[in-house]
Amino acid sequence: MGEFITGSAARERFRVLLNQVDAAYTEMRELSSDEVGSLFRVEMAERLETQERTNRGLMYRVFGQIADPPDEVGLVSGLIDSLWARLHIPRNEIKRRMKMAERIRPRRQLTGPPLPPELPLVADAVAAGAVGEDHLQEIKRTMDRLPSCVSAEDRVEVERSLVREAVKNDAEIVKAAGRRIDEIFNPDGDFDEADRARRRGMVLGRQGPDGMSRLSGWIDPETRCYVETTTAAVRPGRHLPDGALTESPDDRSTSQRRHDGIKLGLKAGIASGQLGAHRGHAVTVIARTTLAELNQAAHAVIDPDIPMPSPARTGGDTALPMRDLIRMATDGIHYLAVFEDHSERPIYLGRQRRVATADQRIICYSRDGGCTRPNCLEPGYHSEVHHSTDWAVGGATNADLLFFACGPDHAEVSKGRWRTTVTDSGRLAWTDGTRPPEINQAHHPEELLRSDPDPPDHAGE
Repeated sequence: MGEFITGSAARERFRVLLNQVDAAYTEMRELSSDEVGSLFRVEMAERLETQERTNRGLMYRVFGQIADPPDEVGLVSGLIDSLWARLHIPRNEIKRRMKMAERIRPRRQLTGPPLPPELPLVADAVAAGAVGEDHLQEIKRTMDRLPSCVSAEDRVEVERSLVREAVKNDAEIVKAAGRRIDEIFNPDGDFDEADRARRRGMVLGRQGPDGMSRLSGWIDPETRCYVETTTAAVRPGRHLPDGALTESPDDRSTSQRRHDGIKLGLKAGIASGQLGAHRGHAVTVIARTTLAELNQAAHAVIDPDIPMPSPARTGGDTALPMRDLIRMATDGIHYLAVFEDHSERPIYLGRQRRVATADQRIICYSRDGGCTRPNCLEPGYHSEVHHSTDWAVGGATNADLLFFACGPDHAEVSKGRWRTTVTDSGRLAWTDGTRPPEINQAHHPEELLRSDPDPPDHAGE
């Protein structure tokens, strides 16, 4: 057993060691490597790679302890905010590191000694700096693909084989070994319902400069049947992208018709009205624009001399070209956030009711775009309506006092970890008490392009 060391002594020793590491890196940055020769540079590269991997192993240890702190139970959400503010990495990456740490760090029990890590051999390799993040991701993918019927003994052998290859080779070799392991343990593709449910999922990539988005993932057999059916409906010459249903010349490829078939099915599903309601209004596409831009776009469609305005934004923060918006509006009713004449629509309800109306949510879509907490990227579709003065203490359900907040951030306000105030310009500013209130400009890129500062005057300061 090692010598017991108090928390304060350990903190002081860690600070000393971290300062030494910082000092070493500072000196290396300032020391010229122009004359050391390439053979020594190769040696340096090897040492730096090992140090980076060692640092990654320590990082997972720290993140694992933060995710399950023995002395600060219940403060995980607040600690994530602290990590986000100090490390400047996305919350999703913080959570990913915590989840990975759960698998390669000892697991706590309510009673009794800690359990070994879920992947103990991987844990040892990570702690020793023998494998990198790319190796770790490939090992994780292979272990997750193993069918549920694989025995515990075989899982250990698979893990040992993958770690052995990772220590000796690059991640591409580990990936190839993973494919071979798939063939050995499941040559017939024998997956049960639990395996399929575990693997299903779609990833919608970021929207590119041309408006296109990459879609990837795995669909279960039932979903594949629906895709096949809608694709079959879009046979050559039918259901063209412009909406034509009659037979006409068609030079689309099979993959393009499959794309149009999926779009057809989604469009029909929304138009059916059978998807119910989402946060107070029928499930449909929410598009935010202005009456002037909509009018300009309508004229630009028929007059090439009139420039097309900038794209509208959907409740999911997708850039929707105005030409597409107009085409979509001809096929169904979509909510347009246009407020020049709202006198007949009650949007100032005071204390008459607590829950925001559909009209009030539409105003939030237009003004906020998504969650209003600074740097939160959750779009309006995933946001709740927050009373700027909490309803429980007399807040009114008025459109100019209601703002979007995603579920986790809304809960943080309710717990008092964040405070909000309405600025003179009508935006919602947030503060955790350690810095001045700030607004979220992430959903308003035009403000970032203009380098607009936060509103200078904050109400209530």
